[in-house]
Amino acid sequence: MIRRMLEWLFPRKCVLCRKLLQKEETDLCRACRVDQPEYPFGKKKVPHIAQLTAVWIYEGDVRRSIHRYKFGGARHYAEVYGRLLAMRIQRDLPGADVLTWVPVSRRRKRERGYDQVELLADAVSSELGIQKEALLEKFRDNRANSGLKTPAERRANVLGVYKVPEGAEIRGKRVLLLDDIVTTGATASECARVLLTAGAKEVIFAAVAAAGTTTSK
Repeated sequence: MIRRMLEWLFPRKCVLCRKLLQKEETDLCRACRVDQPEYPFGKKKVPHIAQLTAVWIYEGDVRRSIHRYKFGGARHYAEVYGRLLAMRIQRDLPGADVLTWVPVSRRRKRERGYDQVELLADAVSSELGIQKEALLEKFRDNRANSGLKTPAERRANVLGVYKVPEGAEIRGKRVLLLDDIVTTGATASECARVLLTAGAKEVIFAAVAAAGTTTSK
């Protein structure tokens, strides 16, 4: 009875288009599950990253969904994204030793109330049974890369922003790095460089969505 009351008060909606879900649908409506373009594995090449995968192309309903997740308080999307991303990782990037994520700064986490990528990492870790560790720390609150126009500006903006915390066990490990989106790849590349410099054997990367037209966030 309580479950039915909750469903009546808070009906389940597709995380992408926000249409009401039918009884047989889970997380996504049938139209979004079938028609939403998947990101093609191997399309994007990013320096310092051995392999990269994503669930969707970062456009349209996917873009709006992630904006609700990051800026609109829809933190419950993490479980849905985590399930879908875990399936993609199992298919494209098996064999990681440890899982970590691209962290937000302390100020942004305080303003937002949560680190959206850490929530995603929790969900993926639970789905895959891979140990989650905070192997990166963002110690400088730089500008958001989304406000910068050129790849060169984005690379300069993230240079020296991240570090590996003292005592982190990373040497010789194949690290799975997560983020919510990847556009130019500047943030992912810088984080991977820091991890490799600290002794990681290899860095592989997965995101909920990736820009569909660029080749090098």
